Amino acid sequence: MLSNSIVQLAVYFILVTAISVPLGLYMARVFSNERTFLDPLLSPIERLIYRICGIDPSVETGWAPYAISMLAFSLISMIFLYALQRLQYYLPLNPQGLAGVPPGLAFNTAASFTTNTNWQAYSGEQTLSYLTQMVGLTSHNFLSAAAGIAMAAAVIRGFARRSAKTIGNFWVDLTRTTLWVLLPLSLIFALFLVWQGVPDNFSPYVNATTLEGAPQTIAEGPVASQEIIKELGTNGGGFMNANSAHPYENPTPLTNLLEMLAIFSIGAGLTHTFGKMVGDRKQGWALFAVMAILFFAGATPAIWAEQHGNPQFSKIGIDQHASATQSGGNMEGKETRFGIVESAMWATATTDTSCGAVNSMHDSYTPLGGLVPMINMQLGEVIFGGVGSGLYGIIVMAVLAVFIAGLMVGRTPEYLGKKIEAREMKLAMLYVLIFPTVILIPSALAAVLPAGLSSMSNPGPHGFSQVLYAYTEAGANNGSAFAGLNANTAFYNVTIAIVMLLGRFMMAIPALAIAGSVAAKKTTAASAGTFPTDGVPFVFLLIGVIVIVGALTFFCADALGPIVEQLLMSAGKLF
Repeated sequence: MLSNSIVQLAVYFILVTAISVPLGLYMARVFSNERTFLDPLLSPIERLIYRICGIDPSVETGWAPYAISMLAFSLISMIFLYALQRLQYYLPLNPQGLAGVPPGLAFNTAASFTTNTNWQAYSGEQTLSYLTQMVGLTSHNFLSAAAGIAMAAAVIRGFARRSAKTIGNFWVDLTRTTLWVLLPLSLIFALFLVWQGVPDNFSPYVNATTLEGAPQTIAEGPVASQEIIKELGTNGGGFMNANSAHPYENPTPLTNLLEMLAIFSIGAGLTHTFGKMVGDRKQGWALFAVMAILFFAGATPAIWAEQHGNPQFSKIGIDQHASATQSGGNMEGKETRFGIVESAMWATATTDTSCGAVNSMHDSYTPLGGLVPMINMQLGEVIFGGVGSGLYGIIVMAVLAVFIAGLMVGRTPEYLGKKIEAREMKLAMLYVLIFPTVILIPSALAAVLPAGLSSMSNPGPHGFSQVLYAYTEAGANNGSAFAGLNANTAFYNVTIAIVMLLGRFMMAIPALAIAGSVAAKKTTAASAGTFPTDGVPFVFLLIGVIVIVGALTFFCADALGPIVEQLLMSAGKLF
């Protein structure tokens, strides 16, 4: 890696760390219903929402009613978005007169934005009206993110409470997350993006003539208001087809830095929320350290691979070294205003979380460079993770880690003073097994069925990587893509939608069930035989569990795609 790469990586992570602490402590106050500086403004709005919706904020529920409320809310919001897409031709704020979205694509998109995946098998500016973009997609960017954060708050309460039968009220958590966290941050950052040149208007598209005399249509619209929440809420769906590689979504290096910080901010902050709410800040720092180490372990080889480019080009005399006149390395699919380092950092960050926004095309990365985003998702996106899902995902992995530690010392495993027994382990293993199941089975089917094979743009291992990546991002609720796969077909629209729904809800339910189970338990005092979960040994044990679980479940599939492609390229047999 070049020295400037190290500096950029270090500066970015220092800023992430600096942001995460105050934001995490602030969210702890929000979820504990403690007073904040925004209460005078937002508390009356909160009470009005409860009155209109018939919600009693003083009533809490156990994990099962909490999960049912989350599922019911998600189902209703998904139906609403589906109907909005189908009927958009007849609705206002459609100056381009765009037709209704076809049924299969509308179903896929509704499932995508409801699950916080934001996978897009369409070109946003050519498919969706301003009304659908705002009322449908942007609102889901807020609400699906808020639902994920709400579930994280419920899981935290499960470990923080003693002998409790409840873990919170979903409707209260959803409301407070939206009002106190997502809306204020989005308002501030959206105004910053407008200042930097991101449009936010209702104007019709501009028909222009290029200097060569060719006609060109320039899309615009309410972009800034959707742009920031897609990163802040780790949603990822772009207003434009090129996503954050488009100058109207991400015009400058400064907006690029801001958007990358937004991707990590809430996920990183929730580790400190966890530490504060369980009464031990060191526990939060331990989870933060695990995520940080895994982030650098992915970003470093991704940057290195892209900076070194394709060794076969060097053999035929093409100079790929960085110099004063060229960036060097593999610049295919990357924006010159960002370059290799910021592109690879973004690709790592967006797949460490469930964001999926892109500022470069992952399909054009080297095999090793493309493998890193895929592995990030296959680890369960616990590296700062999706808003909420990353935190409860790493807590499940922590439960597995303390169980292994307990086996090694011959004691009943404990985490934060709660005994981890058979019920918690069964739920944790269910969580772990669901993830590869919903990814690998449809990937295998797509690799052998004509309906799946017909959409591949590349034969051989790279084509398989495109398919595996598509279902990996769907199961991980990420939404990014290799971009070389034609996914707007009946087969992919339906199967990817099903994987997105299973990846979101079938994994959230066991996590909530674990929270409900441990909430009912008493806290036992630490003894000489208790394995501490706030120190260096636990950090590396947890890293080992995360990596081993990911390797055992996905290595064989990865070996058929990016790994063999990298070996062929290095051996000079792939051009």
